[in-house]
Amino acid sequence: MPREYEINKLAKEESWRMFRIIGELVEGFDTLADIEPAVTIYGSSLLKPDHRWYAQTEEIAYGLGRAGFSIMTGGGPGVMEAANKGAREAGVKSIGLNIELPNEQACNIYVTRSITFHHFFVRKVMLVKYATAFVIMPGGLGTLDELTEVLTLIQTGKIKPFPVILFASDYWKGFLDWLKNTVLANGFIAESDFDLLRVFDEPAAVVEAVKTWYEHQQLVGTRALER
Repeated sequence: MPREYEINKLAKEESWRMFRIIGELVEGFDTLADIEPAVTIYGSSLLKPDHRWYAQTEEIAYGLGRAGFSIMTGGGPGVMEAANKGAREAGVKSIGLNIELPNEQACNIYVTRSITFHHFFVRKVMLVKYATAFVIMPGGLGTLDELTEVLTLIQTGKIKPFPVILFASDYWKGFLDWLKNTVLANGFIAESDFDLLRVFDEPAAVVEAVKTWYEHQQLVGTRALER
């Protein structure tokens, strides 16, 4: 009897968890429905405001905002704060998708629209679903997780090909060398997979690359409708 009770209790808990997940998805869809075109900017939460990458992140977000893109981040400090700051200065939607963590992460003050998620994977869905491009600033394991997930989704055709931009070539060089010299050498990826990535060192180049790609897509879409 106790065993059966525990099983039934667990089943009910799992059912309620499913409804909570659905609730988070619905909240995300409702809150973010009007933000496109948007660019998601990833990177370390530990980046300090006096680091050059902070200023460059802010510049990238500002430039993209002035070009008409909403800016979406994980809502925390570091790179996320810099990106939201640039978006706010540009006067565009500055979105922060925060996550509940054991060590609570407060949403940065530059966010103009925020959601706090309990489930990491729901947050990941939202960061990808509404993005026109992805800018990957220097970061740690979380940034690598988001980068490789985005590349896998594009590689497998689960999302449309979007620009995936790595910023700061000196930072990403070791990672790219490993992919080429070890992963590719073992046949675990294809040479064409490197076409999914672009590497830049200047904020203006990032903004121009995203603008050019987006304008091209708009033109292709218009021509398709005219046929």
